[in-house]
Amino acid sequence: MLYVLIGVLIICVVGAICFWAIEKFVNDGRLRNLLKLLVVLVCLGAILQRVLPLLGIHWF
Repeated sequence: MLYVLIGVLIICVVGAICFWAIEKFVNDGRLRNLLKLLVVLVCLGAILQRVLPLLGIHWF
């Protein structure tokens, strides 16, 4: 359980760093929003990949 919490925390930190980099270096508003959406979806997928086996749900 502790490893899952640490993994989720690391995913959130990496997502926040990506958000900061997108805000700092991307000038186009539409591209910025698209990249932020992509970061959110990837982070949610990674978090679900860590949490779902704890709930007994195995996809692959």
